[in-house]
Amino acid sequence: MDAHSRGGAEEIDPADQWVLNPQTGNYELRLDHSTGQPPSGTPRSSTPPPQGRRAARRASEPAKAPDAADEDAPTGTRRRAPEVPGQRRRRTAEPPAQGGGRRAAAPAASGRRRGKAKDKKSRTKKVLMWTGGVTAFTLLATGGVAYYLYERLDGNLSTIDVAGAGGGNGFKKDQAINILVIGTDKRTGDGNSGYGDKNSPGHADTTILLHVSKDRTNATALSIPRDLITDIPECTVRLEDGTEKTIPAQSGVRFNTSLGQMDRNPGCTMATVHKMTGVPIDHFMMVDFNAVKTLSTAVGGVEVCVEEAVKDDKSGLDLPKGKSLIQGEQALAFVRTRQAFGNKSDLSRIQTQQQFMGAMFRQMKSSETLTSPSKLLDLADAATKALTVDDGIGSVKKLQELGMEVAKVDPKNITFATVPVLDNPHEKIKATVVLNEAKAEPLFSIIKNDISLSEVEQKEKDAKNAEKATQAALLEGPRAKPSDVRVDVYNGSGVRGGAQSTINWLQNSAGVLKSSNKANAPADIPKTTLEFAPNQADQARALADLMGLPAAALKQGTADAGEREPMTLTLGKDFKGAGVPLTGPAKAPEGAVAADKQVCAK
Repeated sequence: MDAHSRGGAEEIDPADQWVLNPQTGNYELRLDHSTGQPPSGTPRSSTPPPQGRRAARRASEPAKAPDAADEDAPTGTRRRAPEVPGQRRRRTAEPPAQGGGRRAAAPAASGRRRGKAKDKKSRTKKVLMWTGGVTAFTLLATGGVAYYLYERLDGNLSTIDVAGAGGGNGFKKDQAINILVIGTDKRTGDGNSGYGDKNSPGHADTTILLHVSKDRTNATALSIPRDLITDIPECTVRLEDGTEKTIPAQSGVRFNTSLGQMDRNPGCTMATVHKMTGVPIDHFMMVDFNAVKTLSTAVGGVEVCVEEAVKDDKSGLDLPKGKSLIQGEQALAFVRTRQAFGNKSDLSRIQTQQQFMGAMFRQMKSSETLTSPSKLLDLADAATKALTVDDGIGSVKKLQELGMEVAKVDPKNITFATVPVLDNPHEKIKATVVLNEAKAEPLFSIIKNDISLSEVEQKEKDAKNAEKATQAALLEGPRAKPSDVRVDVYNGSGVRGGAQSTINWLQNSAGVLKSSNKANAPADIPKTTLEFAPNQADQARALADLMGLPAAALKQGTADAGEREPMTLTLGKDFKGAGVPLTGPAKAPEGAVAADKQVCAK
């Protein structure tokens, strides 16, 4: 690392910078290639600092007599142990050693270097950085170790040939990336045969389309419900005996049968998602039950949070209220449970799984994981053992390249979403869902066009806030007299007689005499609205005060109204009765006091 900073790294293999010191028996890092060995028989002007405790002890012991072989050597040719340059220090006050070069002369062997005392915390930090850096450097730069690790991790991976199945041609570093992450319900691995159908071929139980933006600033993780009724296109798979099989298309079947059923492989699932969304899929990653257990354990646990204590006998989930660090069996139970959260459906389970994956992603990118070589190795080992991937990313090197692209995305800019669905209208007992095309197509278009979903959500939030600010501003200004307010009332509340009872209250109690009952609205609406022209704003404010209408209920048009033209009030399902304000008072009534406030009698 220091050689790079000083411009001395050209054509230097980092592994060659580690050399054996025969005096200590340790390998040492030699970063300075400009200093040569002293000539044989020439007294050294300095001695390398002792390396480690063993070397320190040797340095303090009296020098031993040369062995017989040295005594027999001719004068002037006595054999010397090969000398190894000491490790270069970044800063030193000593003058350079005789003989030139960049290395500074080492201190006398009998004493330690003396210099300005440094802050203990600073020294500790540097030691940790150095130790971690050297460890990582050694693992990655030492040819034999790197080769062994790559061979070991490569051997863990399982691959499937799905060429052309999903419409993608492999990821590119300067393009958006679409990866289909498939969690199967195959019961392989220790302790997993008891989870449901142990003979399951492994269906697409949990499926997520991960879209990573072209500029790597954001990502969208789109969950696809397993019980979604969809069409599965024809696909061709290669069987274990090497033969090819073409599986016919099916219409109106559950999405999860796009894998496992009729010998379908992940390529068929990729093709199904491509047909449904129009998004070309570059690669797939498939994991089974073991992945959740091993990965959550490899990172030292994943932090989850529940609002109430949970004990689900079916999944085995048992958690106290609040935050918990889970791994292994409890992690698997958390992502499998249907009975613990929400409406106990697969859609509720998807939300739980998204929360877990977000937490795991944060943990993987945390400093605790990234600075621990042992955790990184455990994580890499567990991940590669759990993964089945396509041939396009079927090596550790290719997975590493893909992982480095995905890792560029800040976790706060990863948005989880679910394909919009509706209950299947053809079922009496609701067990499956169908695509909500009105909402799904715009979402698919956002992903296809590489638009940030988090940015879209922020823009929508900003637009809503701007609308609220505009509406709130409508309530600011002069008020007309009740007798000058003109309004037609329509009933869209579903409450029988709602319009007439409101007219009676307005005329008899509020003094709004110029009001008319227009009977039922064309359709019931959820919220009451008051439509008015710009030159009727003072009337709208007056009526809003009388009826307790919120700012959101006011809908101002663009063109002025005629002199005698009335406003339009449509009662919605939030209508609570004539004269009953739709919103509570803006201020607490005078004299109201919170229970934690002490009041003195007077």
